[in-house]
Amino acid sequence: MKKVLITGGAGFVGVHLVDHLLSTGNYAVTVLDNESLGDRRNLDLEKVNFLAGDLRRPDDVRGALQGQDAVVHLAADTRVMDSIENPVHNFDNNVVGTFNLLEACRDLGVNRIVAASTGGAIVGDVPPPVHERMAAQPTSPYGASKLMLEGYLSAYSGAFGMSGCALRFSNIYGPRSFHKGSVVAHFFKRLLADQPLIVYGDGSQARDFLYVGDLVSGIRSAIESDATGAFQLGSGRPTTVNELLDLIRTATGRELEVVYEDFRPGEVRETWCEIDKAREGFGFEPVTPLSDGIDRTWQWFASQDRSPEEVHGGR
Repeated sequence: MKKVLITGGAGFVGVHLVDHLLSTGNYAVTVLDNESLGDRRNLDLEKVNFLAGDLRRPDDVRGALQGQDAVVHLAADTRVMDSIENPVHNFDNNVVGTFNLLEACRDLGVNRIVAASTGGAIVGDVPPPVHERMAAQPTSPYGASKLMLEGYLSAYSGAFGMSGCALRFSNIYGPRSFHKGSVVAHFFKRLLADQPLIVYGDGSQARDFLYVGDLVSGIRSAIESDATGAFQLGSGRPTTVNELLDLIRTATGRELEVVYEDFRPGEVRETWCEIDKAREGFGFEPVTPLSDGIDRTWQWFASQDRSPEEVHGGR
């Protein structure tokens, strides 16, 4: 049985990945999380070894890595706008935390690392589709921090014989994303609070939306492969915000009150990705149509019994 540490494993992607790995019967899972965004109550603590800790504290990292065969590194400060408002916090979490993890892996001989990166925020506002051969041009501190992750992962693979794989996630959505700041979760929370949906721009901006179930299947395939380098994980097709709103109308059966405001600085206007390299590298193949995924996600949100504070984004 393979022993895997998941950093940030109590967050949205993490809890889905934990469930997916445990369902195979081939993994023993340890989660390290500071619960700034995640919550251990979302995990089956009878099946998961949960450790409260922070990547910014080297002793926490070393303790969690003892005896592990591989690491999936999900922990990060992931919000673009927050990174612009507070770049120091983003640097401490994403750069210092990742470096601490790589150093501990090197010292303890944990050689397989699969890390969450990002596509659009690294290459910047370039003509899509985004692919791994594009030059990096980050437009936010968040994008720069993920570029650092990829650089150090490559350097530690080359210099120390480690096997590092960076997965550039597109816009991930799905059930259990209540505390996510991404557009699908944000829109659904606004609907539950009977508030208008705010669109920054004219709605023509496009994103690549990937269902979380397809994502975690791809992560497991990457863990089990010997693939190294950067790989785009997305649906491989663009969806505009206005098209997303139409799907939400269908899924919810509601008339939507939509307010359009100015574009925000630092945000990429249009991005989607090629996924050919991931297909060839470890057999990645998303199967969930966006309409089905949006419907499943809305059904989960609508079933939640949340207080007004939680609906407005509280913990």
